[in-house]
This record gives sequence, C-alpha cells and structure tokens, in this order.
Amino acid sequence: MRVTTVAIAGFGSVGRAAAGLLLARRERFRLLYGTEVRLVAVCGSRSGLFDAGGLEGDRLETLEPGLSGPGVLLASGPDLLIEAGPTDYRDGEPSLSYLRAGLSAGCDAVVISKGALARHGRELRALAAASNARLKVSGAAAAALPALDLLQHSLLGSTVTRLEGVLNATTNFLLDAMMTRGIGFDAALKEAQAGGFAEADPRNDTEGWDTAAKLLILATFGLGLDLDLDDIDVTGVQVVTADHIAAWRAEGRVPKLIGSLGFGDDGPRAEVAVRALPLDDPLARVGGKTKAVRVTTDAMGETLAIGGGREPLATAAAALKDVEHILKERAAA
Repeated sequence: MRVTTVAIAGFGSVGRAAAGLLLARRERFRLLYGTEVRLVAVCGSRSGLFDAGGLEGDRLETLEPGLSGPGVLLASGPDLLIEAGPTDYRDGEPSLSYLRAGLSAGCDAVVISKGALARHGRELRALAAASNARLKVSGAAAAALPALDLLQHSLLGSTVTRLEGVLNATTNFLLDAMMTRGIGFDAALKEAQAGGFAEADPRNDTEGWDTAAKLLILATFGLGLDLDLDDIDVTGVQVVTADHIAAWRAEGRVPKLIGSLGFGDDGPRAEVAVRALPLDDPLARVGGKTKAVRVTTDAMGETLAIGGGREPLATAAAALKDVEHILKERAAA
C-alpha cells in the first residue's frame, strides 16, 4: 500500500484539529485511495515532534522544545505539508518560510493561514508549478464556505462578472449585534472576545484585512488574477457609529462588511467596505457568525453559497478536504 507522510506547521487550535481529523480518517484514506497516511512531524513556534513511524494519541499532547523551523520540520522529506501557523499580513511569516521550503522541494501543500498567500500568492503558485507540487488553499478562503470550489469547479463553464461576500464571521457578528440588540461596537466586541471568536487584537478582522485577504485569495487562486493586497480599497467596521445604525434601521437596511470584486473597462476592481443592504438581498439575511459568497456569471447567472461551522473544526475540515483531493490525485497518477 502507498504511504503518504504528512507534516503540520503550526500546532495551535487549528493545527491540532487538523491532526485529529487526519488521524481519525486514516481508514477512509486506505479504503478510498489505497494510501496509508502517517503524521510524521508537527511543530509550533518553538517546539515540535518527529517520528518517521507516525505520531498519534498522547504523544501529540507535549511537544519537545527546539524542534521547530522549516529545516527541522521538512528534514524527513514529507510528501504533504499542512500549514496552519499564525497569519501576518505584513510579510507572510512564519508561514512563508515553511511554504517556500516545502514547495521548492516538491512537497504538496495545504495552506490554512492567509498572510503568505495574500502577500506572496503568485510566488507560491510559481514555486508549486516549477516543482510539480500541489498547492491547495481552501482552509484560507473562508474555510467551510465552498467559495473556491465554486470558482475552480462548479462555474468553470462560464465567465465570472462579479464576486461579493460576507467573508468574516467576527465582523458579521458585531454588525448583527449592533443592529438587532442595539449594543455599541465596543460592547459587541467584548462579547465576541469573551465567546472566543474574536481575537485579543481584533484589528485584522474589524479593519477589514481578513476579508481583503480572503477576497484576494479567491481572486488569485480561484480566478487566476494578478492582484496585490495593496490593490484593494479597504474600510472596516470600526467606522460604524450609533448614528449609522439608527439611520439604517430607519431605512430598513442591514449593514454587512462586504468584500467585492468587479470588472470594468480598466480591469478588475476589488474593495472591502460596509454596505447597507435592502432586506430582500440574500446577503442581508446572513446573520451571526455565518458567511456567504455570491458569484455572478455571464452564462450561469447568480450562485449563492451560505455556510459556517464551529471553529476550529470547520477550518480544519476545509483543510482535510484539500488533503483528500491531493490523495485522490496521487492515487490516480
């Protein structure tokens, strides 16, 4: 039976959830793809574990200090790298170093964090092409929402003329709480942080950068566009005031932080901004921590996907979907 070895870079909540799903699905992988999957290495920022025979169970509970970094993680030459590290939108590190090293060596990669993809997506695509490595990014593109699937598979028979969506659960929760329960931005944010779905430093979410990164990843990997994060006009929800809320409520409109991509005579235009939508707009009815994407095409009309799941499991499951696609492609090769 074929053996596929896997390494995980980034072993926080999402990385651990991905490891749990990977190990739980090994019998499925054997039956469907004729592949024995072994988790051989994991690492966080300062510690890790390695065993060519496979890691599982209680051994994953305590990492060994010093076993970290691309050189350590990739020393065994894993067949597949799951990258689940923290996101930094300034330089894409530490994820970028792991992905550069893995893809350059021909290691297939499943990417969850967004920073490296947003800042260096074209470079990473080129590295993968040069080494014949597979690069999958569903976990970084709104996770459980099948946005990339629509662009890469379901709508291939048409041309996309517009893409827009509610791509960040935290900001959607904040705006929903402000509108439906009349609480202020600061109170809504504290509630989200207490619930564990807003970061201690929420600015990537509230200022719109998380939405912008997801929009860019969809444009780069779903539509093959050459855009940069700096090409997107970004405004977040921190600009919303009580007066805005009162006016929208009086008008019968619902505010949503929308990432949108359109096409004009001068090429693609992308932006992130709060838009007050009429009640009959399907995106206006996407509440709480749910996300949605709407794709308009020339031949297939308008397609809408709405979804969400409990984190970190939903993001880990999106990454495991990519793992399955890779195993299927490997089995068919």
